[in-house]
Parts: sequence; C-alpha cells; structure tokens
Amino acid sequence: MPSLLVGAPQIDARALLRWLGDFAPQWLQGCTLRDCWFEPTFHKHVGKLCNGIQLHVDASNYVHQAFRPWRLIAALLKACHMLQPEIVLWRDFAYEYEHARLAFDLINGGPCLRQWIEEPHATAGDLDALATAAESAWRETSERVLIYRD
Repeated sequence: MPSLLVGAPQIDARALLRWLGDFAPQWLQGCTLRDCWFEPTFHKHVGKLCNGIQLHVDASNYVHQAFRPWRLIAALLKACHMLQPEIVLWRDFAYEYEHARLAFDLINGGPCLRQWIEEPHATAGDLDALATAAESAWRETSERVLIYRD
C-alpha cells in the first residue's frame, strides 16, 4: 500500500498524529488518518512489527478540494524529524545517474523541501509560500489539457 501506509518499527504514530494536528490541522483535511500496526512482507522492515499511519482517501469524508497529499507527507516527514531526530530520513547513496545530490532532493527538484523539513522553526505557512507559485504555474500550464475538472 505505497503512499497509503507509512511507518517503521521505531515510529510513534500517535505522537506524530498529535504533532500534525497541532502543526498544520488544515493539511489533515479531506482524508482520514489513523494509527495502525502492520508487518511488512517485503523490503527493509520485512517481518518486523511496525507502527504507522494509514491514509484513507476512499471514505465518505474524502474531499478532493481539501486533500493536500504533498503537504501532508511533507508535514509527516517534518514530524518524524522533530519528534524522533535519530531516524534517518535521507538515503545517502547514488540514485539513478546522480552521485552528488541526495535522492530526496533530486526527486523534489532541489533541496528546498528537505531544508524546510529540517528547519525547526519553519512553519506550515513557509511551505505554502514555497509551493504556491509552482502550483499556480502548473495549474495555468495544465488547464488547457485537462479533460476532467473539479
């Protein structure tokens, strides 16, 4: 269940959810989040009991216009960094053809998101300010090719 279930053996999901609710309650709208326990059947935590958060986006309380998954996951990573700084979030090895930059930075178009996550005083509003211009440009560019609209 990639992107719908996140966790690890050392995660305290309830603490993360409380932190998220205090930090950016507006980013928790449009979906349901619940803490859960699971045991992965593949990858690095195979066979280990993990605590995590499950995102429900198919329930009756899903609201497309309110759901902001990119911001939600960014805030979740920030919560992990703030509450459990010993957890390694950034995989530091060659990614695809790139050897000089972190894979996270490469995938996200630069270091801005990672820096926001790592900055202890960065607010939800700071991330909104970083993202709004790019989102507006994307909406303007993509509008002419969209078949389905809200």
